[in-house]
Amino acid sequence: MSEGTVMAQSLYFTFVLSCLICGSYGLVSSGIGITTVRSVDYNATTTVTPTERRDSTTKPSTTQSNKSTNAPAVRLTSTTTSKVLTTTTRPPKTTTTANYSFNTEDLNEGIDKKVEKRVWNKEPEDEPLEFECPPLGLESLRVKDPQLRASSYKRRGLGPHRGRLNIQSGIEDGDIYDGAWCAQYEDKKQWLEVDARRPTRFTGVILQGRSSIWSWDFILTYKVQFSNDTLVWQPAMNGTKEAVFEGNQDTETPVLALFNESATVARYIRINPQSWYENGTICLRAEVLGCTLPDPNNIYAWQQTEQGTKDKLDFRHHNYKEMRKLMKSVSEACPDITHIYSIGKSHMGLKMYVMEISDHPGKHELGEPEFRYVAGMHGNEALGRELLLNLMQYICQEYKLGNQRIVRLVKETRIHLLPSMNPDGYEMAFKKGSELAGWALGRYSYQGIDMNHNFADLNKVMWDAIEFDFQNNDKSKLINHYIPIPEYYTSEDAFVALETRAVINWMQNIPFVLSANLHGGELVVTYPFDRTEDWAPHDDTPTPDNSFFRWLATVYASTNQVMSNPDRRPCHNENFQRYNNIINGANWHTVQGSMNDFSYLHTNCFDVTVELSCDKFPHASELPIEWENNKESLLIYMEQVHRGLKGVIRDKDTEAGIADAIIKVDDIDHHIRSVADGDYWRLLNPGEYEVTVSAEGYNPSTRMCRVMYEHYPTICDFRLTKTPKQRLKEILAKGGKLPKDLQLRLRQLRLRKLRASTKAINSRRAAASRKARGS
Repeated sequence: MSEGTVMAQSLYFTFVLSCLICGSYGLVSSGIGITTVRSVDYNATTTVTPTERRDSTTKPSTTQSNKSTNAPAVRLTSTTTSKVLTTTTRPPKTTTTANYSFNTEDLNEGIDKKVEKRVWNKEPEDEPLEFECPPLGLESLRVKDPQLRASSYKRRGLGPHRGRLNIQSGIEDGDIYDGAWCAQYEDKKQWLEVDARRPTRFTGVILQGRSSIWSWDFILTYKVQFSNDTLVWQPAMNGTKEAVFEGNQDTETPVLALFNESATVARYIRINPQSWYENGTICLRAEVLGCTLPDPNNIYAWQQTEQGTKDKLDFRHHNYKEMRKLMKSVSEACPDITHIYSIGKSHMGLKMYVMEISDHPGKHELGEPEFRYVAGMHGNEALGRELLLNLMQYICQEYKLGNQRIVRLVKETRIHLLPSMNPDGYEMAFKKGSELAGWALGRYSYQGIDMNHNFADLNKVMWDAIEFDFQNNDKSKLINHYIPIPEYYTSEDAFVALETRAVINWMQNIPFVLSANLHGGELVVTYPFDRTEDWAPHDDTPTPDNSFFRWLATVYASTNQVMSNPDRRPCHNENFQRYNNIINGANWHTVQGSMNDFSYLHTNCFDVTVELSCDKFPHASELPIEWENNKESLLIYMEQVHRGLKGVIRDKDTEAGIADAIIKVDDIDHHIRSVADGDYWRLLNPGEYEVTVSAEGYNPSTRMCRVMYEHYPTICDFRLTKTPKQRLKEILAKGGKLPKDLQLRLRQLRLRKLRASTKAINSRRAAASRKARGS
């Protein structure tokens, strides 16, 4: 092992340790002109798990187990298990139910006292710090690159435009997307400057060190200056002295410094480092807090019109208690179209609430597709949570106003909205606040599990089966859908989060057709597969439905106001505009056990991931803008559940619906199944398709079905005839007599079998005779 390698590994482990510290600990100090907000849990045990992230870099997860709630991870149990996928000639039969519903939750009931005490300690630090003025928007990119200047910088990738809070570097240092602004020189004359473009009352600064696997750089102390023209600068004062603010003790923990009440109103602000980590250099990431003021000269009038929305929604961050209140208010405002239920509880005992919206809430309607949005899988990616809370309010309001688009959507679709899949993680991030939570705090479950890697890895099961069949030249046993959960995942040793289990149970009980999983920290839509077949770091790994998945991703990305903006800059270290803001998940980076892949391989549902914003936890002031950015995308994506084919598969004689019928589309090697009442939905792009339906005990049926370009599905019903064997079995079971047509059919089958056996016997005799003559 070379000296350089040893040094690199040493730096990496130091980086891991810093992430552990920044995710769990902090410092509380007070002084004139500065407030540093952190917390310490002395009763927690901390372990580091190297867990791959949905983001482009790999960070450790911090597991905190409170002694009073130290419960083991839930082991998923399932009746649908298989040691070897290819041991049966047909897919395993799945038990279906026509109920498809969960019990209604009464949000008038109080929260369990034990949960209340466990999650909220009634301490002052449990409430997030409220800023007098909001962030200018370095992290959210509202502050544009030309508004950032610096005294010097090492290279383009470490320029002032990279000095943004929580910006992430590439895997290798030295690329054009590095993880901070870094000065070229090491002296006290270096500065990073922000142009607010309007008179602004600056109230504070938030600082971080450099994002890097290999480097360890952060600022220990710094000064701040203000100016109206960049020529004359006024320092921030602490009484009669120039104020010196405390910076960071690690690279990741955001540290807040508040100015005193006599803060200067100016247009420009400079951060001037005074000391830095002794083995590092001058590097920082920053956010600036400030209230913009009207410009008396009206020089920048075109910039004074703030973006926003006309929709009257509750634009703020909602913790668990506030989320319950909001969902309750929506349900009370629209009781005829809403139903609130819970799919389970988190590790800490918080319920995972779902808002169902339908014209007949609480039940599945024949021919009506089921749609879901899931947010908050990573608890600190808070925008998706708020967008779904906004969405349920918006649908309720517009339905009551008679908005025809919304009325049609509600009457033709059963919509399920899960705003918080990881409520424990969200509460951790919420207590710190949108700017101080950092990049990773709250991402994982309370047990330190990344739920985006926690679903059963059915990709491996499928690819192993394909390889087995290829080697044995037998494709008859291959299963390409409803792949059963492997035994290792359901064993006593399986580390499956309680939240993951709840979502899997939800998927198995409601026949979802289409879904999206809302994340944050980037601007891109990804589609399956999320895992590469050969464990490469990234490689295009499409599903058999790749063309339709690309359509789904494009529908969202092309209608999102930020993604579709050709002038936008990359969030962190990937430029997704070159892919039109969509990408195959595995081609970004491989993810084992993702929800998208599991959903596609274990159920009928197509699922994509939407990375909603560069800022995982945007400030409340950004929420109206983010709603407008995503509103049309959220609506039009839901409408895609009505693309393709739908129909009912019935028994030709009884007209009863046939459950678990297999629907095969020619040339697409992925089948789906009918549900309990015999109805099915097959998402497809426009075109003509040969569709074959088969079911146990029935003769297969094939017909051509044409999918049109209109925004409604093509009806393609099937009526199947029982096989003679099945009819005979049913008649004999009832003690009845065979009808004449069946008697005739059985006689024909016996004669055909007799002729075939006679022909085989004669052939063997002739062969034996020839052999005897030849000998």
